[in-house]
Amino acid sequence: MRIMLYTGKGGVGKTSVAAATALCCADLGYRTVVISTDAAHSLADSFDVEIGPEPTKLARNLWAQEVDVLHQMDQYWGLVQTWLSSVLSWRGVSDIIAEEVSVFPGMEELASLLQIVHLHDSGDYDAIVVDCAPTGETLRFLSMPEMARWYLTRIFPLERQAARVAGPVLRSMIDLPIPEDEVFEAIKNLLTQLTDMQALMTDPDLTSIRLVLNPEKMVIKEAQRTFTYLNLYDFHSDLVVSNRIIPERVEDDYFDAWKASQEKWGQLVEECFAPLPILEVPLFDQEVVGFDMLRRMAEATYGDRDPTTLFYRGKIQDVQKLDGEYRLELALPFVGKEAIDLTRAGGELVISIGNFRRNLMLPKALIDLEVKQARMEDQRLVVMFGNSGQR
Repeated sequence: MRIMLYTGKGGVGKTSVAAATALCCADLGYRTVVISTDAAHSLADSFDVEIGPEPTKLARNLWAQEVDVLHQMDQYWGLVQTWLSSVLSWRGVSDIIAEEVSVFPGMEELASLLQIVHLHDSGDYDAIVVDCAPTGETLRFLSMPEMARWYLTRIFPLERQAARVAGPVLRSMIDLPIPEDEVFEAIKNLLTQLTDMQALMTDPDLTSIRLVLNPEKMVIKEAQRTFTYLNLYDFHSDLVVSNRIIPERVEDDYFDAWKASQEKWGQLVEECFAPLPILEVPLFDQEVVGFDMLRRMAEATYGDRDPTTLFYRGKIQDVQKLDGEYRLELALPFVGKEAIDLTRAGGELVISIGNFRRNLMLPKALIDLEVKQARMEDQRLVVMFGNSGQR
């Protein structure tokens, strides 16, 4: 079983890459399902077929699904939402507003994540390919298990036994809606699923998050930020897909400037994401729509490689908070401290080793802090950040 999530800035072609990957997996004999968690679904457009809110069979070994968020929320959150709405209505909030407010921020993303867990637990598939929303929404999507657990454990502190004892009294005195056993059971099940989900999504042998980008400055910078925050949340990336590379055989003068620009920014991709493997996909001579074009894209992307392969193992960077300071670790094997030059450039830490340079996008928590110390430990660069008054 493998779970592969594809994300990137809107418009870079992540849906096409995800669809091509799923089709390739199916052609290799894996029972494969590809699902879209993007509110603006385009998976059906990519395959040029109708796709429903439940897994729809498209070809041998291949199913596709465009997640119906309202259906998922009703399935996983319906009982709790109904009770919250009744409490808010009891407080004088109108029914329509109460129904809207009773949906916590991010519940849509959570519903999509729960669907991924459901597909995994069903045992019906060998490969799950996820076409994620654009990067900002994906980060919110992936951080939801932790956030939702926080909400649920604090907003429902009422013990079930206390509710059983006090419920009839409160109902008779003030007509307060008291949660029934089914509500507590729903919350308990949801908390259990959140724990399972977190373990599932952070298992490096099972789940990989793959960044899709174009060799353009703005796209690369956003991919950098995404990569940094994925590491913060303990998610594992094993691959970068650089899409829409203009082929060398295109000799029209009109494209010379574009080719030069792509070569320049392609070097930055290497500097930012090494040692992650970077697969380059050409700009095709027609739109990537339908099975034939998706197979062309899959062949150009993976060649003879199996898309379910774990292309890179291990975390490249890690950030931890220790005694008020932050410790950033970066894997730099076979390098001595004397060969490393560190400079700050705004929100980036630039690491130079000879002719090699790495641009590391810093998390917001570190941008205003000073570099207090840098050293090598077990072939990893360790950089300590803190305020000027800290020792």
